[in-house]
Amino acid sequence: MTSEDTTLDASTPWLGVDALIDDPDTRIVVCCGSGGVGKTTTAAALGVRAAERGRKVVVLTIDPARRLAQSMGISELDNVPRQVKGVDDAAGGELHAMMLDMKRTFDEIVEGHADADRARAILENPFYESLSAGFAGTQEYMAMEKLGQLRATDEWDLIIVDTPPSRSALDFLDAPKRLGSFLDGKFIRVLMAPAKVGGRAGMKFLNVGMSMMTGTLSKLMGGQLLRDVQTFVAAMDTMFGGFRTRADATYRLLQAPGTAFLVVAAPERDALREAAYFVERLAAEQMPLAGLVLNRVHGSGAAQLSAERALAAAETLADHTAEDTDADADADVGTDTDAENLETTGIVDLDGGNAGSRAAGDHSPGAAARPTTRSSASAAHLAAGLLRLHAERMQVLARERRTRDRFTALHPEVPVTEVAALPGDVHDLAGLRAIGDRLALGPAETGTDS
Repeated sequence: MTSEDTTLDASTPWLGVDALIDDPDTRIVVCCGSGGVGKTTTAAALGVRAAERGRKVVVLTIDPARRLAQSMGISELDNVPRQVKGVDDAAGGELHAMMLDMKRTFDEIVEGHADADRARAILENPFYESLSAGFAGTQEYMAMEKLGQLRATDEWDLIIVDTPPSRSALDFLDAPKRLGSFLDGKFIRVLMAPAKVGGRAGMKFLNVGMSMMTGTLSKLMGGQLLRDVQTFVAAMDTMFGGFRTRADATYRLLQAPGTAFLVVAAPERDALREAAYFVERLAAEQMPLAGLVLNRVHGSGAAQLSAERALAAAETLADHTAEDTDADADADVGTDTDAENLETTGIVDLDGGNAGSRAAGDHSPGAAARPTTRSSASAAHLAAGLLRLHAERMQVLARERRTRDRFTALHPEVPVTEVAALPGDVHDLAGLRAIGDRLALGPAETGTDS
């Protein structure tokens, strides 16, 4: 393999994207990776391709960015799946898209698992307002809840999940454990004690055993906030077990054979370091990894011309251009001498003094040659610039290949597919189809000559 060879080593397994999304046993695809690597675009492109190949697909994005809606021609995404128009339905497929509304999902859980009076008390509680709007870990837990809801309806052939950047996506995996730790923590047990101990005996116990604790908490939190928290915890007490049960069920769903994780990365050191970290974490959690999508890979249609040869050719052309420029300068000096020999009747031949004079409108051979020389010099200058650009591109290719090969050497078991970089951003379904086509190319077809 040459220094500029961008093809994967034959020993690296190839990720067959079409086989993955066509498999009826594949029901959930989770796209994860660091920020800025095209993860949202990849999820959307997979959704378009799967729908146009006959599957009923919903794409759920947890990333608050609006790129998914824009690329699919939808004015806005919300907590309800919206059908995407313009998708080819000849094969019988459909595409829907939605964006997680954390608070609305929390509200739906409360409304679905509490009677009307208790649900109203919870929804109107000030502490619940704060918790549902931005409590640490709530977004990831609600994503688990929404995924579980979508899968439980059995309405969709395929659910594609676009997660936040990878370190946050790890929180997506940790959500059930962190929620359990929160609900089982000492602080929550203290706040739940009044609800669990009834009657006068309970109040006496609370007054004797907890007066110091609640007094301290009142100073730290404020008396009204503490009362709001205690009211919330008392109202939610019967639902805590349900939270844990559903989160654990969704976690098991992520480990099931019908789920596939795709790690998306760019051919850059930091992005592939994050990808390696995520691959190792998925293995530790026994999550089914389908493979790595290496996105925005650069290429060249003239890869046989190495960077070294291109630079050498550019230097040679530059040298010749300099020589021609010097020759033109000497010729221009001769032209100045000619100007001194002008007569009213024509131009006197320099060799004979007056023999062979010509009309002033005629051109000497030297004058005719100079424009041609300058034109050639300009072409050579342009060619040298193009050669230098090509050399820079080949150096980028070599750097990307080294970074990719380092990852594949550390994780030789991970299937890989490469997506050639597009010349511009993706703004519509046509762009998503182009990404989908490139995702599905085999190793012999991959053309990174964008």
